[in-house]
Order: sequence, then structure tokens, then C-alpha cells
Amino acid sequence: MLTVALLFCSNTFMTIAWYGHLRFRDRPLIEVIVVSWLIAFFEYCFQVPANRIGYGEFTAYQLKIIQEIVTLIVFAVFAFLYLGEAPRWNYVGSFVCILGAVVFAFWGKV
Repeated sequence: MLTVALLFCSNTFMTIAWYGHLRFRDRPLIEVIVVSWLIAFFEYCFQVPANRIGYGEFTAYQLKIIQEIVTLIVFAVFAFLYLGEAPRWNYVGSFVCILGAVVFAFWGKV
């Protein structure tokens, strides 16, 4: 489960890098790009070890699918708490469909 914990850390940094600047639309674009790149560095500090540790226990496909579901969880929390956007029913439905994809990806492994 170390892999999943590292992916949560990684995705937290990446979500902040990609979407954190949306609350600062008055800042110059070049400034938010540079700050985003600096934040993204820390994403890689968690992502690379997560994949290194997880590969073998999981296939590359499974790692990617885990990464996507973690991304959605982190983003949903971020969008709600930081951006103040509540999830709509269709977003929740989309999330459930992606969760179904995770079930298919790990079918027979457990």
C-alpha cells in the first residue's frame, strides 16, 4: 500500500500545480507557470518511487489505473475544499463508471 500512499502524495502536488492557480487569475501567466513547475517537481519526487515500488506487485496498466482513480479522488476533494465547487450528479456518475474500470482491471487478481 506504500505505492498508493505515494500516489496520493504525488497527485496532491500535481493537482495543486495544475489547478491551484485558478484562484489567482490576476497573476501573470508566466508567474503561475513557473510556480506550477516548481510544485510539479515534488509530484515527481513521489510519482517515480511509487511506480518503481509498485511495478512487479502491479502491472504498468494497473499502476496507471490506480493513478487515475487516485487523481479523481484528490481532485474531487480539492475542487470542493479549495475551489468551492460541489460535485454534480453527472460527475458522481462518471466517477462510478471509472470505478467500474478499476474493478475490470483487477478482475482475477484478488
